[in-house]
Amino acid sequence: MKFLVDENFNEDIVDGLTRHDADLEFIYIRDVGLRAAPDPIILEWAATHGLVLLTHDRKTIPTFAHARIIRGLPMAGVFLVSDQMRVGRAIEELLIAIHCLSPDECKGIVRYFPM
Repeated sequence: MKFLVDENFNEDIVDGLTRHDADLEFIYIRDVGLRAAPDPIILEWAATHGLVLLTHDRKTIPTFAHARIIRGLPMAGVFLVSDQMRVGRAIEELLIAIHCLSPDECKGIVRYFPM
């Protein structure tokens, strides 16, 4: 599975995911010139590249993601992780989702963690 990592996402979680599964691919928003991009542009970029967005942003991302879904626009998915979760628990729950869901099952959904 491939992910776009939001600007303020906890990189300790990404590091832990990588240690557990080296086949996972992560692209950081900052590395593709989207650091200051508005959420709709980030979601569009992720959809165009088939990347699930990893974010802590519960304030604005869900609204824009659901708007894409309602309009029938493609979306590879959003994994919205509470920034209050312990890093270890976030890694465990994300690994379960990653290994139990296919990329097709993630399309058009916003999945909240903790589950």
